[in-house]
Amino acid sequence: MRFLPVNLDALLVELDDLPQTLALLASLQAEPIAGIEEVVPAARTLLVRHRPTALPQAELARRLAARPLVAAERAAGPCIEIPVHYDGEDLHEVARHCGLTPAEVVRRHTAAEYTVAFTGFAPGFGYLSGGDPALNVPRRRSPRTRIPAGAVALAGAFSGVYPQASPGGWQLIGTTGTRMWDLSRAQPALLQPGQRVRFVDAGPAGAVAPPLAEVAAPASPPAGTPQLEVLQAGPQTLWQDLGRPGLAGQGVSASGAMDRASLRAANRLVGNEPGAAALEAVQGGLALRSHGELVVAVTGADGPLTLQAADGRRWAVPRQQPLALADGDTLTLGEPRRGMRSYLAVRGGFVLPAVLGSRATDTLARLGPAPLVAGDRLAVGAAAGVVGEPTSAPELPAADELVTLDVVMGPRTEWFTAESIARLAEQAWQVTPQSSRVGLRLQGAQALQRAPGYEAQELPSEGTVRGALQVPPNGQPVLFMADHPLTGGYPVIGAIAPHHLDLAGQLPIGARVRLRPLRPFMPVVPQA
Repeated sequence: MRFLPVNLDALLVELDDLPQTLALLASLQAEPIAGIEEVVPAARTLLVRHRPTALPQAELARRLAARPLVAAERAAGPCIEIPVHYDGEDLHEVARHCGLTPAEVVRRHTAAEYTVAFTGFAPGFGYLSGGDPALNVPRRRSPRTRIPAGAVALAGAFSGVYPQASPGGWQLIGTTGTRMWDLSRAQPALLQPGQRVRFVDAGPAGAVAPPLAEVAAPASPPAGTPQLEVLQAGPQTLWQDLGRPGLAGQGVSASGAMDRASLRAANRLVGNEPGAAALEAVQGGLALRSHGELVVAVTGADGPLTLQAADGRRWAVPRQQPLALADGDTLTLGEPRRGMRSYLAVRGGFVLPAVLGSRATDTLARLGPAPLVAGDRLAVGAAAGVVGEPTSAPELPAADELVTLDVVMGPRTEWFTAESIARLAEQAWQVTPQSSRVGLRLQGAQALQRAPGYEAQELPSEGTVRGALQVPPNGQPVLFMADHPLTGGYPVIGAIAPHHLDLAGQLPIGARVRLRPLRPFMPVVPQA
């Protein structure tokens, strides 16, 4: 095993091949190690998230290194059968590449028994290993912008089924009407790591998987109950809480608030539990009218906050403290002077259903409530906790300022030239308008370059963390944020340290970033 740092609270275990990866995963599932919070398996790596105070990385590496890499015999469980209509757009191209006929491709695909090696990319997407070696095909040179839900595909040694319509570069050989992901099931993901799968020829054509339901707006509250009416929703206002940790086995990343400290502060000010759902508003433009007497608090970005009474009187009110709203009052968030995102909590909390234990909106996985729109009525629950004292505003950046973020180097720092590793820290990187909750796209005067021997090398998909600095072929880093994919196939040169993640979530478009490595990259040595 090789142990590579991912962040101060995450470690990447690199192994020789998929069987070793699955053997270590099975060992950790059978005998968990106290202090490990989540394990994300991939083609030949395990991403291990842990509590560093309970389990330092060197000690974690020591315990992992002691685990056997030979999978124990397991009783064969039920085999999931997936009927497939082999009518994919790339079936004939796959046949030509493999030197087979289309009928022989179908025969070999249905004859093999697959194992769900790991999940990722999208909720319910399983990477299926164990297929016929003759069906090892490369990804398409030009990925499609939209692949329909239910598409059955091949890439490398893996097979898979797209759970929802999405971009993708796998080779399409068929379609299925079987749902890979369904929130109405007790376990939404049909495929779990370690399960067996067999594809069954269902004829030349048929129905594809029904599309996943889009995230839905919560139902309007009954008349007469305390509520906030959305007059203007601003550029993007979402429901957020502390997210969905621990669901990597279903292909679901944590998501949650971009600035968690500000979310907690807003809830504390109105007497809610720290992780209660609140509104996350990007920039300004959010206007809410109170129906009934309510107490709210706005934290996060620094900008004007205006209260207008029912009789038309207007005045400025402060952030970072509880605000009493009378019936008919309108609260408007102006464009921030500093920071990017504001958080609004209401005493008693918002009443809306949870999805997989959270009320956060994941914009990549399309989980949780829909973004707010004008006309929405937001139900408010009964007050319970004690209202908090006013707090000081955090130091947040303006659009033209230089911000320093601490970085943990790894796990793939060695993929880059020494000059590029130095350049990462020496030059300023600007946050571009193409940024989102999935990732902040950074632009530097000079791109990062791969080291000799790595220029054309393909990286098998491996687990990623919030804060990862993934470097695509253009050499301009993408900083993964709250809604990042669970796995990725581009090398990660480093990751923003946990203590600066909230600050990164407040970077406005145009801000310049200086990345400061905490220490040089080096693999983690198991404790003696």
